Amino acid sequence: MSSLLRTAAITALAMLAFAANSLLTREALAGGGTDAATFSTVRIISGAATLALILTFRRKPASREGGWWGAAALFAYAICFSFAYLSLPAGTGALILFGSVQLTMFAAAMRAGERFPPASWFGLALALGGLIYLLAPGIAAPDPVGAALMAASGIAWGLYSLMGKGARDPLAATARNFALAVPLVLLVSLLSIGQMHLTSHGAILAVASGALASGCGYVLWYAVLPHLTSGRAASVQLTVPIIAAIGGAIVLSEPLTTRLILSSIVTLGGVAIVVAQRARG
Repeated sequence: MSSLLRTAAITALAMLAFAANSLLTREALAGGGTDAATFSTVRIISGAATLALILTFRRKPASREGGWWGAAALFAYAICFSFAYLSLPAGTGALILFGSVQLTMFAAAMRAGERFPPASWFGLALALGGLIYLLAPGIAAPDPVGAALMAASGIAWGLYSLMGKGARDPLAATARNFALAVPLVLLVSLLSIGQMHLTSHGAILAVASGALASGCGYVLWYAVLPHLTSGRAASVQLTVPIIAAIGGAIVLSEPLTTRLILSSIVTLGGVAIVVAQRARG
């Protein structure tokens, strides 16, 4: 029982950390604490430093996994994520991100020859329909540029996850990818130096996003992942957009619109159906 509670607690902390990324980024950018490029740079550098520090205290030697392709996918995710949150509420952004990640993973599974039963196709149709409903034109529709950037961020994260799927040491691979992504985000900051600004509040939020929500969040996730089945690992991630939406309403005073609630139910419900079917297979 104690082992089960420990697994549940670490899993909950990891999901809270992942959802916190949306809240921290939105607060920093919407509040004018920093620009998107600088936020991404501070976040990646903080994450790289935290992961490197954690690896130095780990007993086993780090592998040389990870590389420029992984770093490029991580960079694309982080940059698109930050620029998307210039205009998107936290909950909306998290739902688009999560939906795009899952659809990317499902597309890769289909391309690899995985067969989906009718129930899975129904779930995929639901998930896609929920996102289409969220993005459809209307007074409550999210900003199209922000939505497109967040979808691109989700695709990049999905590809990043697929690249690291077979890693023997995912924590070391993530640390190396973060380190290699540093010069990429620095280049973007250099190109947008005219818009650069960073307040102390913005810096604290960016460091928290990189060191705590990203760096420590990944450590927690990789620590608990061996104790979860693939189905459970995918299922618990359904909570991230919900946590982000509730957190956005409570912490950032963002409205929980009817469109967001309905699209979340349909999208996450569709993903849950596919996850359940794949777990049975």
